[in-house]
Amino acid sequence: MTAPQRLDAEKPGVAVPAKTLRTRVPLWWAIPGITLAFLYHYVATVAGGWYAFTTWDGLSDPVFIGLDNFIEIFSSPKSYGALINTVVLAFVFVAGVNLIGLALAVWLNANLKLRGFLRALFFATVVMNPLATSYIWSYLLAATGPINIVLGALGLHGLQKVWLGDPSVALMSVCLVMIWQYSGLTMVLYLSGLQTIPVELNEAAEVDGASAWRRFRKISLPLLMPAATVSITYTTITGLRVFDQVYALTRGGPNYSTETLATSIFKETFVYGRFGYGAALATVLTALILLISLVQILLLRLSDRRFQ
Repeated sequence: MTAPQRLDAEKPGVAVPAKTLRTRVPLWWAIPGITLAFLYHYVATVAGGWYAFTTWDGLSDPVFIGLDNFIEIFSSPKSYGALINTVVLAFVFVAGVNLIGLALAVWLNANLKLRGFLRALFFATVVMNPLATSYIWSYLLAATGPINIVLGALGLHGLQKVWLGDPSVALMSVCLVMIWQYSGLTMVLYLSGLQTIPVELNEAAEVDGASAWRRFRKISLPLLMPAATVSITYTTITGLRVFDQVYALTRGGPNYSTETLATSIFKETFVYGRFGYGAALATVLTALILLISLVQILLLRLSDRRFQ
């Protein structure tokens, strides 16, 4: 087949290849943007990595102290507890938000009359400001807030809690707020994956007598692995680096029960002026995100190949 041709405007009746009409943008136009991105992301990360090995108050010259900051992180109950809280919160958040998002996607992929409205309704929480919604939830979850009032009115006094003031439930309360806000996002990701599955596959399996659960497990779930990879990786990164919801709801309390690496970085750096220690915490958080994300992607790809 010959290449598509168009008429030359300057020479009527003379056809020229379409590819010669394409406008070529010089590559050097991208150099300023690439330079700024390189300085903003990579140079700042390397600089922060160097400060992690120093003690620095932000004013005087930094003093190199080797691995002392990292030794303190893993030996201090407060910092080590923040690391554990970060992992627990991320795990619960990723599991909950993906399961709920997948369930909503399967439900709203059916032929419902109000599915367009329901999709918009569930996705609306994603575009809300995290700080604003967290302050609203702090009012709802207060000891004398609407949630406890409703539970009392229903006679469920045993379920009333000081949701954000009890160390045993505060971290899970933060998780619930995050799951509520991001379930609409995972719903959209899984819904986009479901809509790429050929209808004929499910129809043929249904004719063969396969149940709805078997069709989902054998057909839909394997074909959803690319969407699951994106959703799980994104929500893992979001869960590990969460700051807004934790700081707005609990400030890391009570008794450091909801303290995470992100809130510890903020406090150690900008409240206590320990810039070197804050940089060390940020380095640990970066390494944790990178490690868990790579492991997840590898496991999900192996699962995808097994399904195939």
